Amino acid sequence: MNQNILDTLTERGERYGSFDSHAAITQELKRVMVETPNWKKLSPSMKESLEMIAHKIGRILNGSPEYVDSWRDIAGYATLVEIELINQDTNIQTGIPL
Repeated sequence: MNQNILDTLTERGERYGSFDSHAAITQELKRVMVETPNWKKLSPSMKESLEMIAHKIGRILNGSPEYVDSWRDIAGYATLVEIELINQDTNIQTGIPL
C-alpha cells in the first residue's frame, strides 16, 4: 500500500476520529434526513449540500470540534444553496459558478 495514503489516513484519523465511528454517525444523520417529509421536494443540490453538511457534522462529533475548516465547510455548503435560491428568485447572477 502507498505510504502517502497511509500517512493521510493516519492524519485524518487523528483529526476526525475512527472512520467506522464517523460513518455510523453520518449514516444515521442521513437516514433521518431522507425520512423527512420534505426530502423528496429538495433539488439535487440541496440534498447534496445537506448530505455534505451531515458528513462535516459527523466529523465534528467524532473528531476534533475545534477544527475550524469543518465549520467553514458547513457554511460553504449552505451558502451554495443560498446563492442558488437567490439566483432563482431574482434572476440576478452572483458571479459564483455553481
